[in-house]
Amino acid sequence: MIKKDLVVVGGGAGGLSAAISAYKNGIKDILILEREDHLGGILHQCIHNGFGLTKFKEELTGPEYAFRHIKEVEELGIEYKLDTQVLNISKDKVVTYSNPKDGLVDVEAKAIVVATGSYERTPGAIMLPGDRVTGITTAGTAQKICNITGYITGKRVVILGSGDIGLIMARRLTLEGAKVVCVAEIMPYSNGLQRNIVQCLNDYNIPLYLSTTVSNVIGKKRVEKVVLSKVDENLRIIPNTEMEIDCDCLVLSVGLIPQTTLFEKLKVNYGNNRGAKVDENLMTEVPGVFTCGNALHIHDLVDFVSEEGDIAGKGAADYLNNKIHESRKITFSNGEGVSYVVPNFVNADSDAKVNVKFRVRKPHKTAKLYIKSGDEVILSRPLLGPVPSVMFNIPLTMDKIRNANNIEVSVIDE
Repeated sequence: MIKKDLVVVGGGAGGLSAAISAYKNGIKDILILEREDHLGGILHQCIHNGFGLTKFKEELTGPEYAFRHIKEVEELGIEYKLDTQVLNISKDKVVTYSNPKDGLVDVEAKAIVVATGSYERTPGAIMLPGDRVTGITTAGTAQKICNITGYITGKRVVILGSGDIGLIMARRLTLEGAKVVCVAEIMPYSNGLQRNIVQCLNDYNIPLYLSTTVSNVIGKKRVEKVVLSKVDENLRIIPNTEMEIDCDCLVLSVGLIPQTTLFEKLKVNYGNNRGAKVDENLMTEVPGVFTCGNALHIHDLVDFVSEEGDIAGKGAADYLNNKIHESRKITFSNGEGVSYVVPNFVNADSDAKVNVKFRVRKPHKTAKLYIKSGDEVILSRPLLGPVPSVMFNIPLTMDKIRNANNIEVSVIDE
């Protein structure tokens, strides 16, 4: 059996950042396991710019951003394996992987960082009605087909869901000669960043239909038409609001879900973020097992994924160097107007920085953030126009929360 101090599962922005951070904090015996034939994750297919403004203080494309991390990993001599599928993580931190060169291998790790990213909701996941025909794809798959293989997924396209990848693909497909008829969004607001709505839809006169969903897909071998219908405040289809659109492709941009299957045998608890519950070091309730990035909760910017990787990598190094000591837990929970909070608990004796991350449940024109312990207000501040597509990151000092037991984060209309 191979033995390693640290195994990082996933070679995207979060995993690479975690490995680099751990190395710089004294851990040299590191192995990165990546299932694709390249490091960098989906960044290679994200050829648009807008990456790196926070992390590198300059605007980069996805491949350029990935290259910065890959280059540093190679310069530090951190070991990695490609085309490698991790099959299992046991309670005693044995990582089982398989690849064509090594076969089936067990690695006994002292610490593990799970940075497996997320996966897209499929037609089955949203119970898409109508015929099951070709021409229906997820936004990420459409992006890979277009940007990596050089093909477009259709000539006349309808996009369901206004997530950022879907918005970006509306522009990309338009630039490649397709006609993007419209984007339909079931919610009464967009789930994408405002800049993407402006740059990807408004600039190309692509209409966005809110409170609208696909009520039927029509086709024999390939999509021929989709029927759009309005929905009410309970997201139920309103009769007699149908709009039939001729198209040969339906692209789904209906959300991402953290990839957490490797936690199944570890029996970790999950938060409302759909990722594992973690502390301020991004360590799960299993000592020595950390997680970060989209495997923990869905991010709007890859720069923030890298920042979390830095935290998880340092946390893993501190764990291996016996600098993390369990103490009384301060729990964090989401209150009114907040969908989830990370971290889920903090060690009261910790001296680590605590960055409270959360998303609001709905858009607000003006609102106020309250972080409270019982009736005591630890922090309050106004929020201007918070929307669900933007993740908030609020730093707290341990001095402010050390004596608390339960902390609730709320966002209330002003």
